[in-house]
Amino acid sequence: MLNFRVRAQQLDRTGGSLADTAVLDLGVQDTGPDGARWALALRGIDVAALSDEEPVLLWTVRGAPHRYRRADLAEVAAAVEPFSDADAGKRIYDAAKPLKAAGIGILAALDEVAARMRAIVAEPTVKGAVSARLAALLPEPYLRFCRPCQATHLYEMPFRLAAVRAGLELRPDTSPPVLRRIPGFTKAAAPGDRFDLVRAYLRLLGPATPRHVAGYLDAPVRDVKAHWPEEVVEVVVDGETRWLLAADEPAWRSTDAPATRLLGPFDLFLQAKDRETLVPDPGRAKELWPVLGRPGAVLVDGDLVGTWRPRKSGRTMKLAVQPWRELPDSRRKAIVEQAERLAAYRGVSLAGVDFAA
Repeated sequence: MLNFRVRAQQLDRTGGSLADTAVLDLGVQDTGPDGARWALALRGIDVAALSDEEPVLLWTVRGAPHRYRRADLAEVAAAVEPFSDADAGKRIYDAAKPLKAAGIGILAALDEVAARMRAIVAEPTVKGAVSARLAALLPEPYLRFCRPCQATHLYEMPFRLAAVRAGLELRPDTSPPVLRRIPGFTKAAAPGDRFDLVRAYLRLLGPATPRHVAGYLDAPVRDVKAHWPEEVVEVVVDGETRWLLAADEPAWRSTDAPATRLLGPFDLFLQAKDRETLVPDPGRAKELWPVLGRPGAVLVDGDLVGTWRPRKSGRTMKLAVQPWRELPDSRRKAIVEQAERLAAYRGVSLAGVDFAA
């Protein structure tokens, strides 16, 4: 299964273009210094040649920032729409309760927020200014009192999920975030199969169950089941029945996936919702996915074999690697080569790789 995902996500390739990079169909999360650009570099993209305009940055799945091809935005906007009012309510967490109490439908609420945001962001506008304007325009069920700020704001998740509905993108490398209008934005009536989130999950993180996909989207399982593709085949993983797109069955039967990679903490490979299959040992799973401060993961030939953390000092960087098993010299050499690659990406010199005992 892990080999299938390595190949599906193109972690074993050495070159490519944005147009043929499969993970951009589902979206590449852009969190942390080793975010989307590093994930694309690991899949053979020359990220030094990319501009600020491409790939575009949006708040989408789980309200997290993700990168997409600009040419795909009409279908992406349709794909990331909640499946139903109940789904929208689940995705916005505690913000749903006051809206429901006031008799306001969740999808209708997102449309209201989006319309207001669109009008506010006539030119690039910092998030805080947009939030302040929204708080002055929207009634109480949309708002909450923020203790750290000692101010009243719109709930965070409706703000984020309404941005794409409003035709807004994020300006890259801005903190606090700056929102701006997407030029010529229109939303497709429906996404094609390539951008359908259930299909994309199965294609890139399969084989999976509706529960896995629902966990990834923060959607109700029943909504995912209602959108489950017909052309799937059953496979068994660790005694559990899962599903794979029928077109991918031949790739499932192939076994080789030679590649050594230093996956960023939020790489798509680590976003799968079957963590117990990715990392069966509970102690190691806790090490890889702590509540705060995630490390990266060391991938060797389709298997996760340890974690890594950078230690930067001035213009140099050391890499601390915590192996989960004894690694032969050839594997250690490959990891050092990848550390050199990471240092070059970060624009620093590699001062060494420390392998913990």
